[in-house]
Amino acid sequence: MSTVLDKPAADRGGNPVLDSTRAEILRLRKWPAVWVTIGAWLSMNAMFGYIFDYVTYTSGTSSFSNEGEPRAAILARLLPSSIPDLLAQGMPMFGGAIMMVLGAIIAGNGYGWGTWKTVLTQGPSRTSTLLGSLSAMTALVAGLVTVTLLSDYAMSLAVAIAQSQSTALPAFGDTAQAVGVAFLVMEMWALAGYLLGTVARGPALSVGLGLVWALVIENLLRGVGTSLSWVESFTHVLPGTASGSLVGQMIGNVGGPNDTPGLLDTLSFQRGLWTTVAYAVLLPLLTWWLVRRRDVT
Repeated sequence: MSTVLDKPAADRGGNPVLDSTRAEILRLRKWPAVWVTIGAWLSMNAMFGYIFDYVTYTSGTSSFSNEGEPRAAILARLLPSSIPDLLAQGMPMFGGAIMMVLGAIIAGNGYGWGTWKTVLTQGPSRTSTLLGSLSAMTALVAGLVTVTLLSDYAMSLAVAIAQSQSTALPAFGDTAQAVGVAFLVMEMWALAGYLLGTVARGPALSVGLGLVWALVIENLLRGVGTSLSWVESFTHVLPGTASGSLVGQMIGNVGGPNDTPGLLDTLSFQRGLWTTVAYAVLLPLLTWWLVRRRDVT
């Protein structure tokens, strides 16, 4: 005799999208690879955002990231008032690459482990399952941006206290804008990785392709674009150009020798914003179309 628990979630009165989201969050929370990826980003953010510059400031020596920069300018960048700039500056390239890896392993390992085959053939609809997985990933990205903000504040506060400097916070509007831009950029790259993981049906190839694209190919195309106008026009619609310009225009003064790699002023803030938003909408739609069309075996 069948019981209530034997029926699908929709027949029991549950919400299949919410159930899928909860299940995916549980999977991600218990998965060591997710925590390793998150730890890698937080470590990179701490080292390149604060630790290297603080060591340079206290030692009085120059490093590859701030050669020729006055010590006063280095210290000002490490204080709480500069949190909006430091929060987002590494996300177009380094944070984006980490998020592509995260999205690729979330989607790709589901195929490698046979998880999607089981869920999509026995569980809720493909659309509900995909929405649940993407919702869980979005929640993870939002949480990571929040933790990054808190981490930056803690490190900047420690620097301010150690150097007897002002602990005044930046304007709320500036911080809110930086958080919104940071989330949009990280979410777009995570969605790109998720699409690659779905296309490749495995983590290894999708991670490799994502890293090569984010760290190598786009930079090469922008270099070639200085000589070929049609290549330059093509680079204006690339995700790295859009996100790099979005953050670069928000921070301002891009183009100096000590700028973080990936920051650009190629596009205006508005165009970079709308191009990034367009990718954030288009990428999950392409993933949904692919999941709906393909066999899961």
